[in-house]
Amino acid sequence: MSILQSLSITSIRNIQQATLTLSPGVNLLHGGNGSGKTSVLESIHLLATGRSFRTSKPVTLISETQPSALVVAELSNGHQIGLTRSRHKGHQLNMDSEKQRNWDKVARELPVQVLDANSFLLLDGGPKARRRFLDWGAFHVEPLFVDQWRKTRKCIANRNLLLRKSSPDPDQLRAWDLQLCKASADVDLARSNYFNCFVPIFDQVYESLAAPSPNVLNLSYYRGWDSDQELAEVLRHSEITDKKYGATQCGPHRADLIVKAGSRLAIETLSRGQQKILVSALKIAQGVLLSQALDRSCVYLVDDLPAELDRTNRQKVLDKLVGLKGQLFVTCVDREGLQISPANSPEMATFHVKRGTITA
Repeated sequence: MSILQSLSITSIRNIQQATLTLSPGVNLLHGGNGSGKTSVLESIHLLATGRSFRTSKPVTLISETQPSALVVAELSNGHQIGLTRSRHKGHQLNMDSEKQRNWDKVARELPVQVLDANSFLLLDGGPKARRRFLDWGAFHVEPLFVDQWRKTRKCIANRNLLLRKSSPDPDQLRAWDLQLCKASADVDLARSNYFNCFVPIFDQVYESLAAPSPNVLNLSYYRGWDSDQELAEVLRHSEITDKKYGATQCGPHRADLIVKAGSRLAIETLSRGQQKILVSALKIAQGVLLSQALDRSCVYLVDDLPAELDRTNRQKVLDKLVGLKGQLFVTCVDREGLQISPANSPEMATFHVKRGTITA
């Protein structure tokens, strides 16, 4: 199990330099708004995934007067991960001094989940966020998923280029269709296997957090094309439409996770507070499944437990997260607003953050 033992941050937003010795359990960061609490969570997420969970442009994380930012973490299993992000020269990711071509190895070593105000996008946003949610799980649990997923992206990109031509070569189109269908079958199988393992775990977690409701919650997986048809047949039938739009309309890139309460979409019937509970249950269930499948815990980054949760539900979510026995980072303005029992988390570190300065 990978645990962050120490974290060094240089030139991330208003944090000029900070080194934190971390707890393997709960790490609580408290301080006023704009103090830099969330920047610590962003630094961890940036290191583990290459992305910020707050902005689509990671370069904006770099402190205004600095040319680059640096994040380095020491893990409990002896690994060291370092990321340099430059304004003009891209990034360099190292693991144990070995340069990494992509984030595959680091992401597997340091699986992270985020719970923040933007987590609503799982329900309120388009299918992309829900596909990413499914693919996070399939990436970690299904070993061959990521290679086949990349093949589908390549096939779709090349197929779309052909579709945009005035007279696409039919032989080239068939060739890309053949490759796309083969890779898509593997991606669909991996997603479907993961989904089938995920649902019973989610049901248990959700039941433990949510109040009883007459509207039974139901999850279903849509693979991106009609379940009664082969993708090759769908692609043939949609070729005229695909040419019209210059894009492939059906395939694994259109997959979705459908969340319903009763007969309607959950986003249409649940209150904001109920939606927060639902999203929390989805995220927690992913961590439980990861632990069961790989004997590895997620690192949870919890940025100001959502305001829509009342004190009772906020405490239930927090207790559930602490009960996972993984590493947890929690930010809050009011230290007294979060009650963490020493019995549940004997190992806990507290940090005060003020104007980018962090003190234990």
